Amino acid sequence: MSLAYADEAIRIRQLAPLTERDIARATGAGVSTVSAWLHRTRAPTGRRAERLVELSAIIDRLAAVLEADYVPVWLNRPLTALGHRKPIDVLAGGGYEELSRLVAALESPTFT
Repeated sequence: MSLAYADEAIRIRQLAPLTERDIARATGAGVSTVSAWLHRTRAPTGRRAERLVELSAIIDRLAAVLEADYVPVWLNRPLTALGHRKPIDVLAGGGYEELSRLVAALESPTFT
């Protein structure tokens, strides 16, 4: 079993203080499953692995524009730009591209 995906879950937690529950919500896994990933006794596969990699990509980008401690707050906050949905739920529902566009706006805000 390759633990590369489990290592990605660990890396996410090093970049931003996401809880096991946050990672579980974003990936569709159970909290105990995420705990196993973080302890490297299991690794995500299939759709959960895909969501984990998408979460990782979003976290990488958010960590560059937000304080690390605020990243979990931002992910769990209903946003007008997402129709009052939470970014973590958008990601969990397969909306990586939509969320990526929103993060792009944070990365290069326009000033008037």
